[in-house]
Amino acid sequence: MGLSVLHSRARVGIEAPPVTVEVHAGVGLPSLSIVGLPELAVRESKDRVRGALANSRFEFPAGRVTINLAPADLPKEGGRFDLPIALGILGASGQIQSAPLSRHEFLGELALSGELRPINAVLPAALAARDAGRALVLPRANAAEAALVDGLHILPADRLLEVCEHLNGLHALAAHQPGAPPPAPDNVPDLAEVRGQPQAKRALEIAAAGAHSLLLLGPPGTGKSMLAARLPGILPGLTEAEAVEVAALHSVSQLAPAIPLHWRQRPFRSPHHTASGIALVGGGANPRPGEISLAHHGVLFLDELPEFDRRVLEVLREPLESGQIHISRAARSAEFPARFQLVGAMNPCPCGYLGDPSGRCRCTQEQVSRYRARLSGPLLDRIDLHVEVPRLPAEQLHAHPEAPAESSATVKQRVEAARALAVARAGKPNGALEPREIERDCPLGNDERQLMQRAMQRLALSARAYHRILKVARTIADLDQGERITPAHLGEAIGYRRLDRGQAAGGLG
Repeated sequence: MGLSVLHSRARVGIEAPPVTVEVHAGVGLPSLSIVGLPELAVRESKDRVRGALANSRFEFPAGRVTINLAPADLPKEGGRFDLPIALGILGASGQIQSAPLSRHEFLGELALSGELRPINAVLPAALAARDAGRALVLPRANAAEAALVDGLHILPADRLLEVCEHLNGLHALAAHQPGAPPPAPDNVPDLAEVRGQPQAKRALEIAAAGAHSLLLLGPPGTGKSMLAARLPGILPGLTEAEAVEVAALHSVSQLAPAIPLHWRQRPFRSPHHTASGIALVGGGANPRPGEISLAHHGVLFLDELPEFDRRVLEVLREPLESGQIHISRAARSAEFPARFQLVGAMNPCPCGYLGDPSGRCRCTQEQVSRYRARLSGPLLDRIDLHVEVPRLPAEQLHAHPEAPAESSATVKQRVEAARALAVARAGKPNGALEPREIERDCPLGNDERQLMQRAMQRLALSARAYHRILKVARTIADLDQGERITPAHLGEAIGYRRLDRGQAAGGLG
């Protein structure tokens, strides 16, 4: 009889704080107790562990067994502690060697037969185990997910007995060998499929280069959703660190596979307009990430933007600025990253045909104002690019173009070159620049300052809109490989503020 100490990991948001599993087997009446703020699934592990030990032909200690999950004030949930609890009991009772336990971290749920079952939220634990310099022992079904972390020694197992043989030096677990990286996607929608709409395509390129938010405004069927779906195809690929961060968010969400088929591709999330605020930002008694976090380092596309509940849309305001969302509940709180690129699409009026050459619209000015008022001024202020997507004439749709339209691959090359300039200059895309960085990276000459002053007065722009225009102008200059912002760059950026207060009441014009 004695004491055994093992290392494991809990789950709090996207973090995996360390949990020390202490097991003491002593004299007394036979009993088993678990302390350290365990939730119901953890308290039930005593029955799973007892059955797994019996079916693996180990002896359960006859005396009093106390299991402490430290720190005591950290909530523990799920079956992820079954494996370390079982090994701690075996170590405290002298049935396995205790010396190797300190060099490993253990995660896994046990079946009554002693088999190891997969758990969720493995990737954050894998990152933390690598940083702690320990090997990670876990169910084989979780090994591919943990293998996304470079430099981690992964020891997958199928049964409790295999882990015990490894610790006793009888039969070492084979280290997991990561497979080949997923192939590049071959069915990404191509921008060349979109007929016409040169201004919208130009805005899409600017948005991709600078990670700017974008609002597409136009009648039904003009290609707004089609354009938005092609944005991921021209975005730069995820770096390895970004891809792991995105995969970690999917890992803790339990709503999507942690390792998508093309996990280095930027995510594209398109929730329905009936989505609730919790679905969008995350939440629940045990906070989980919402759509804005699942779109981290990717695109959040909100089609039919005014049809969303206004209170739901308002929750986007803070994450658009800060790039993160803090969810507080009575029992616990969590913080999730949410550096997403917002793309919205909307009709210009309730019937959708305001400004259409057919003259089909019969909406009154009051109806149009009420419809657009569903989007608050502060939210529109945070959207960098407002772009009109007009209806194309029939002859342009049927006509064979003289020159083929640019493909996504061609546009992506320009986007990557412009993004590389921004990252080399500030370490981030232009859309994420802070005010002090804007002053440093977006200086204006006399001509540009005068142009900006006139725009501020005529459009009644806010200070936030001023900064966003400068960031867009910086991106346009980067696309031109220019060192400084010129009046042409600034004038184009100002032209993308169609829905600001000074012109919102004037229709599309």
